[in-house]
Amino acid sequence: MRRGGGELETEVADRAAPFVLRHVENLPEDGTLVVVSHGGTIRTTIGRLLGLEAHNWESLGGLSNCCWSVLGEGARGWRLLEHNAGTLPEPVLGDDD
Repeated sequence: MRRGGGELETEVADRAAPFVLRHVENLPEDGTLVVVSHGGTIRTTIGRLLGLEAHNWESLGGLSNCCWSVLGEGARGWRLLEHNAGTLPEPVLGDDD
């Protein structure tokens, strides 16, 4: 269903997933691609990369502000390694600390 005249989730995934895959192809071996976008776009793109049916994308849950997800590509395709993670492994200290 179109919300407010915007794109369908499947249209977002049709646009975003190929963009991610194109950039992944250009990564050096063991490279990392960082994609920054709205949570809904990230969720639909993850769902598409994982091969989930569109009606199952909601099961991934939302992505909170300033949080991230990590995907890895293996022999059998993409895997979701982390989702909606929000803490850094080590504290980040500013210059004023």
